[in-house]
Amino acid sequence: MTFKQLKNNSIFKVVTNFYVIVITIFVLWMLFWDENSYLVHRDFNKELEKLESQKKYYIEQITKDNVIISDLKDLEKLEKFAREEYHMKKENEDIFLIEYDTLQ
Repeated sequence: MTFKQLKNNSIFKVVTNFYVIVITIFVLWMLFWDENSYLVHRDFNKELEKLESQKKYYIEQITKDNVIISDLKDLEKLEKFAREEYHMKKENEDIFLIEYDTLQ
């Protein structure tokens, strides 16, 4: 194909059109090199999903802790919690901690 034949080709005319070239450059710029490019937005969306999952986890933990706090307002449950978690004891009382060897 000679240059004249290529120049008369309809696809070549469209591809070499000034507006098509400018729009193509603009789209490429916006997708890859701009400060607000698609790649940057994709990273932000991933980070947002991660933060939302963390938020959900912490809200669940706050709910669990609120239940524990409301349970500890009862003196009997408070005493049970202190004995189990912190190995507290009353006067003149002995505590025996039994640990099981799980490495068999």
